[in-house]
Amino acid sequence: MKKIVLTLTWIMALTALIQANNLTSQTIRGKVTDAINGFPLIGANVIVSNLEPIIGTTTDINGNFELNRVPLGRQNLKISFLGYKTQTASNILVTSGKEIMIQIALEEEVTAVDEVTVKANGSKEKPLNEMATVSAHAFSVEQTERFAGSLGDPARMVANYAGVTMQNDARNDIVIRGNSPSGVLWKLEGVEVPNPNHFGASGTTGGPVSMINNNLLANSDFLTGAFPAEYGNALSGAFDLNLRSGNNSKHEYVGQIGFNGFELGAEGPLFSTGNNQKASYLANFRYSTLEVMHDLGFSSGTGTAVPEYKDFTFMVDVPGTKAGRFKLFGLWGTSFIALGRDYADTSENAYNGKGTATDYGADLLVIGTSHTYFFNEKTRLISTLSYQSTKNNAVVDSIKNEGEYIMPFVRAENTENKLSFNTQLKYKLNTKNNFSAGITVEQYRVASNDSINLYDYGQFISLLDLKGTLNLYQSYIEWQHKFNNVVTAYGGLHAQFYDQNQSLAIEPRLGVSWEINTQHSVSGGFGMHSQMQPKTVYFLQTYDSVTNRYSTTNEDLDFTRSNHYILGYNYRINKNFRIKTETYYQQLYDVPVKESFPEFSMLNTGADFAPPSEDSLVNSGTGKNYGIELTLEKFLGNGYYFLATGSLFNSTYQGYDKMERNTAFNGNYVANLLGGYEYNINEKFMLTFDVKATLAGGKRYVPIDMAESKTKGTTVYDWTHAYENKYDDYFRTDLRIGFKQNGKKFSQEWGIDLQNLTNYKSIYMEQYDVEKGEVYQVYQQGFMPMFLYRIQF
Repeated sequence: MKKIVLTLTWIMALTALIQANNLTSQTIRGKVTDAINGFPLIGANVIVSNLEPIIGTTTDINGNFELNRVPLGRQNLKISFLGYKTQTASNILVTSGKEIMIQIALEEEVTAVDEVTVKANGSKEKPLNEMATVSAHAFSVEQTERFAGSLGDPARMVANYAGVTMQNDARNDIVIRGNSPSGVLWKLEGVEVPNPNHFGASGTTGGPVSMINNNLLANSDFLTGAFPAEYGNALSGAFDLNLRSGNNSKHEYVGQIGFNGFELGAEGPLFSTGNNQKASYLANFRYSTLEVMHDLGFSSGTGTAVPEYKDFTFMVDVPGTKAGRFKLFGLWGTSFIALGRDYADTSENAYNGKGTATDYGADLLVIGTSHTYFFNEKTRLISTLSYQSTKNNAVVDSIKNEGEYIMPFVRAENTENKLSFNTQLKYKLNTKNNFSAGITVEQYRVASNDSINLYDYGQFISLLDLKGTLNLYQSYIEWQHKFNNVVTAYGGLHAQFYDQNQSLAIEPRLGVSWEINTQHSVSGGFGMHSQMQPKTVYFLQTYDSVTNRYSTTNEDLDFTRSNHYILGYNYRINKNFRIKTETYYQQLYDVPVKESFPEFSMLNTGADFAPPSEDSLVNSGTGKNYGIELTLEKFLGNGYYFLATGSLFNSTYQGYDKMERNTAFNGNYVANLLGGYEYNINEKFMLTFDVKATLAGGKRYVPIDMAESKTKGTTVYDWTHAYENKYDDYFRTDLRIGFKQNGKKFSQEWGIDLQNLTNYKSIYMEQYDVEKGEVYQVYQQGFMPMFLYRIQF
């Protein structure tokens, strides 16, 4: 308790030292570009539309603008340019501690009209990617903080969208429309990245704590089906994230304490590049908050184990050179935890079962450089070269006789290094036709050593012992045709080739959207999508106890494939309120299954913390997902917002025996209700209140075979009843209360996030206690308060 008091006293003392008179205004700066190819628009009008008198300016030769002396608080921008649809950027929060940097992309009118007669406004829900016609969501950095329970994590934030669920409070795996979270594609600055989460396992896409720092993100897209042809090697969705550039006019700093870490960040100008432009830098370092919480006496949700992690993200942006624009970006993270080593610790958690001790560590490095070059105002080329490295280590032991007997069980070490090059050409033929094409070449160097002490053999059996090189080639071409200002058609073709076993996929993508009038619009989409298996699965070894030899039986596995069919309807009641519904059907085929394990399907990958280790797989499984989604959304305006989403769905698969079963992710329904209110005490102080409630179908499970578990002294599951039943419904309520203060040239924010406010106990899983010979239940996260403090200056 003394440590807590000292910490709070330190924060209050720091606050007192920097108190000063109010700063009543701030600067908004940004860039206005063409929505298709990003070419800067010279002479665009930018005004703060809710002020009297109006503050306004025009963009310079580089498309940049600067608005000075903008009052603090929520402000609205209106951006217009001859021949383009007028765009609004509403409710921008202007604070004293940081200049506002904003990117505006304008959509060109099909028919040239006089500037003063342009009435169409850009939709707030419209994605950044102009080629996306269905199941695409644009989100801002502010949303990752505004939504209660999101904890500044983009993955947890998008779980509020219709059709998206999370199965585990302890992790941020994204389940889209009943698909495995392994089917999600993560992209950062146009580069496909592996699992961007601390404690993430090879072949998975989630983890307890995100490495993606929301303070460094620009507006980004999240796609949940029939996505454009530029996205490949994914079955369910794509998370297309962009890093923002640093402030190229002044140095700014941020300090923050929150769920994701103790962090320090800096940004500012570097040097002039010519043509009245400057290079900039952006950097941020974070250190484990949970480790500090443990030292202060708070439970971190993992017993006496201490989660250790840290990460570093940076961006260097060099625009305005004769050779074009260059970027250098990077993401590094490392994490480690030891679970179950203290036998006296009886805390239950979703990471480690009783009678088991686990040491786990994971590392990630992503570094890349990109080059953007405009041949002319219609043609742009972006090329990116990146290097990525992932490594994870696992030591799992069985513990018996109250910790006196320790039996080694699993020893695993996996390393994956990837060199990637991609290039994308965008060309605007005219106001009606837009063209894009690209190629991606990825070379993987994989090294794995994975062994398990099997009960049946009484010895360690090697599952993986390899060093190999894999190559994946992808290419795409896509075309958008605007018949007029209200009807748009899209067509694309994606191809990918895996050279190890000559797997080839040719995938057409189609889409159409029709804005019937200013309120009603409909859309449709179709896409064929495929994904290679987790790299280690191809090299799993089969052990022959008679000959004492190993053989690889998964080398010839083909891609898992799927077809997406989607119809959508959007009703804009007014500029701040809409109702949206989508219905979909997804057919999956060529899914790896196993003859000797007929209940197994690769579609359930991601239900556990590591990818499956099954050999002798064949591509004869199938699956299907279908459902309907509803969204009611009132965008932030007049100090409040709300979002209600609901999904009814069904997700099934067929294993080798062709029997239809529920997938591990078939919760059947999920509903979210979110709302928030801002109360401006004055221009210096603001109070915020945000609440979220979630109700979802319980988690599907495989029951434990008690008789076999007692006989073998370990957990044995009854796969003949796999995923037939669900646990009780999942329910959770989160409340976030925030307080924001504007000082002189600095701003501060305090927040408390009350996770699972009602302390409702939702069952996550059941495990077998070897010592007691009984089954026990592990629950989702109980009530937990999380705190936030941020200062910007």
